[in-house]
Amino acid sequence: MILLSRRSQLAIAAVVDIALHARPSPVAAKLLAARHDLPPRHLETLLQALVRVGILKGVRGPRGGYELARERRRITAGDIARAAMQEAGDDYLEPSPQSRLVDDVVGPEVMRASQAFLAVLDGVSVEELCRRAQNTEGFDQNLASADFTI
Repeated sequence: MILLSRRSQLAIAAVVDIALHARPSPVAAKLLAARHDLPPRHLETLLQALVRVGILKGVRGPRGGYELARERRRITAGDIARAAMQEAGDDYLEPSPQSRLVDDVVGPEVMRASQAFLAVLDGVSVEELCRRAQNTEGFDQNLASADFTI
């Protein structure tokens, strides 16, 4: 069972990808989408959400794209997951009250489990995920590194 939404997983992967590839220039959304086999418009809304919460910053212009808004070691997987859930309207942290049983019995336990889950993600930095990616055999950082500049 996967507890993290697909959107949150994609957000974490996108931020790690940007951390790995944003030097010397920002990562274009088209290139990022190509690496993850997604339509660029689908990914763009997620990237903009990450810009709004200060995880990424957008760089305009012909060589524009996205780069980290702060140091890799200062961004956690928990920060990214929360941003993705918040933007999508996925309210995983607060149960939707339907009954007194949900409100008084089930809801508090689900809330406690959610907080514990996010606490584990808070202990995982983008820096650590980048190191894991770099040390993973068969992981090609330059995958789909074509230049879309015309």
